[in-house]
Amino acid sequence: MSDVQDYESSLSQPAISRKFETFSYLPPLSAESTRAQIQYIVDNGWNPGIEHTEPEHAISNYWYMWKLPLFGETDVDVILAEIEACHKAHPNNHVRLLGYNNFTQSAGTAMVIYRGKSV
Repeated sequence: MSDVQDYESSLSQPAISRKFETFSYLPPLSAESTRAQIQYIVDNGWNPGIEHTEPEHAISNYWYMWKLPLFGETDVDVILAEIEACHKAHPNNHVRLLGYNNFTQSAGTAMVIYRGKSV
């Protein structure tokens, strides 16, 4: 028929290799690329939020919120420090960053910054 191949279900893959959000289909972001994505969130006026969960529960709709969203925060270094603090407190968990859009009342972006260790 055609050369298009079906993508394996994320449930059939080991928990560590599952895909989350758009950037998980790309190679891991460099520190500069991560900083640029955070700057994009700030430039759009979105509120950054940090969440984490165990790799085996990452397919769930509910992740643990790390503190409250950083309402009005515009300093990329402060946001990066909070991401690092979450990762340090939960080294085996996935840690993701969201950009909450006030106008559409939704997440404008979401990306997994750190992948946890599979059990």
